[in-house]
Amino acid sequence: MTRPIGRRAALAGLGFAAASAGCLGRTENIAGRDPHSQLTLEINTTPADADPNGIRIARQLEEHLTAVGVDVRLNTVGQTDLWRKVLVNQNFDIYVGQFVETEPFDADALYGLTHSKFVAESGWQNPSGLTEIAVDDLLERQRRTSGDERADAVDALQETVCELQPFSVVAFPDALTAVQENRFEGWTEDRRAVSVTGLLELDGVASDGGSGNSGSEDGGSGADGSTDGNATTTDAGDGDGGTLRLVTTDDRITENWNPIAAEYRKYGTFTGLLYDPLVRPDGESVVPWLAAGWERVDDDAVEVSLRDARWHDGEPVTATDVAFTYEFLRDTSLGSVETPVPTPRFRGRSSLVEGERVLDDATVRLTVPDINQTVAARALQVPILPKHVWSDRTDAATIAGFEFDFETTEAVVSNNADPVGSGPLRFVEASTGESVVFERNPDHFLVRPTSDSDSTESGETTDPRAGIPSRYHGKPAFDRLRIEVSPSDIPAVESVAEGLADATVSNLGPASVPEIGRSDDVRLVSGRSAAFYHVGYNVRRSPLSNPRFRAFIARLIDKAALVDDAFDGYARAATSPLAASPDAVPESVAWADGSDPVNPFFDDAGSLDVEAARAALRDVGYRFDDQDRLLSRT
Repeated sequence: MTRPIGRRAALAGLGFAAASAGCLGRTENIAGRDPHSQLTLEINTTPADADPNGIRIARQLEEHLTAVGVDVRLNTVGQTDLWRKVLVNQNFDIYVGQFVETEPFDADALYGLTHSKFVAESGWQNPSGLTEIAVDDLLERQRRTSGDERADAVDALQETVCELQPFSVVAFPDALTAVQENRFEGWTEDRRAVSVTGLLELDGVASDGGSGNSGSEDGGSGADGSTDGNATTTDAGDGDGGTLRLVTTDDRITENWNPIAAEYRKYGTFTGLLYDPLVRPDGESVVPWLAAGWERVDDDAVEVSLRDARWHDGEPVTATDVAFTYEFLRDTSLGSVETPVPTPRFRGRSSLVEGERVLDDATVRLTVPDINQTVAARALQVPILPKHVWSDRTDAATIAGFEFDFETTEAVVSNNADPVGSGPLRFVEASTGESVVFERNPDHFLVRPTSDSDSTESGETTDPRAGIPSRYHGKPAFDRLRIEVSPSDIPAVESVAEGLADATVSNLGPASVPEIGRSDDVRLVSGRSAAFYHVGYNVRRSPLSNPRFRAFIARLIDKAALVDDAFDGYARAATSPLAASPDAVPESVAWADGSDPVNPFFDDAGSLDVEAARAALRDVGYRFDDQDRLLSRT
């Protein structure tokens, strides 16, 4: 029996084998080949204190990949570092996280997430690096069509994305919030309680001898103590004024208020209260917000008229600010650097606007392609920025005067200290890592009473809140919003139970639910969420560039077990990223009978069927060594 020759021994013997040029060439051809090595993959996620759900998904995947022969490195990093690694630097193999766009999650949200036109950009624009013409075509089709034709395109899009697996949807968690209701009431249960609209829908609990704020017109005090003629704020007790007190495990809001900074934003709730969009999602519909109205004026333009609004520094909000915002979102350098630097957030929406023209101070015309009404409304859901503030942030970013060898701008890296928006809340102060305080904006159109200045030339009186549902009139119901940072879920819930906070912010893990049940004064609010947990893959790297290998990893995820064990039942397993709206999901990708219809788990009586998993890899050309280690080269 011939013994195999090691690579080192073969190289050492080259002098003896070199008797002929042909023999030397053959020797070099054999010995010069690199040996196969075990495949190594790194999984990135946040630690348990930051997200108890994500780490459980990552640990299960680590265990199952290891079982089939992969060398796995589980890397836990802070939330900011995770998203900087994934979204900005694109330096990852696999990550576990939550998608950030929640209300409403229309199919067009997949445009920014998967279209190949964004492959070179940072942020939530195609973070996996997918380049697939079939996906691009379906994304464009769902924008142009409507009715049944759009529904067919969306169905085909879901099927294609689920087949290609640029990311694997795991589950849609319930948004768990612990609340006290002795000071504020109206915590919504049909979606995330702590959202922009959820916080604006709160009412103050009436105290003895007084009435809480229900958005009525009976007079009350603004953030500065003045009477605004609209809302009354709650009697907070304890000499605390009308302060809504929230507690979070995510300290990013205490150090950064930049609405376009992808690594610092999760849902963007609090920056969404600082900056107004033209229209705002409201359940399954949208309502005019900073825009008094908008309409399609021809096949390729939307004309927007603005409400009378002011920035927090007193300057008027004008159509020039709107036009600037869309130009700025396309290129935060405004041409000051060689290559455009688009924003890391909102690109899927802002890319719909191809041009803008100011008609007068209160009217702007936006050039948009021939798209359906639903998608056109998404184009108007970006934060409008003050030109006089952000136009000074277009230069290339530097540190101590030195520019980087890659192009980014001050606008992207700025923490936006002392933010100036036009929203219903304005910034007061912050202590990094500890707390942040916002106050009610007494000049916001939600709280501004109708006056003679709101009369038209014909003498008719106009409501500054026209078109906005009455439940938001006079809101918010609090003078101040204070957010404290807690080290983890359990202490956060304890703060609510002890009356130190009114509600938690971050999605609570199931381990905190029993703590809520032990307090008579605390209630669990469980709302729907479209922010699905997923396993993301860097398609730019081998072997993750192979859709068959990504589908294989998807089959290692026991979603049913994760829902039962990690989420303790407070989640819904899913296959499609649109599963938050079950009516939008075709049967071919709908979770059914406890199984994924596209990439079912390698199940062996509730455990991973290791042999079946390895056989599946061999079927697509992968190999193992004599120690059952998966080799990195096929």
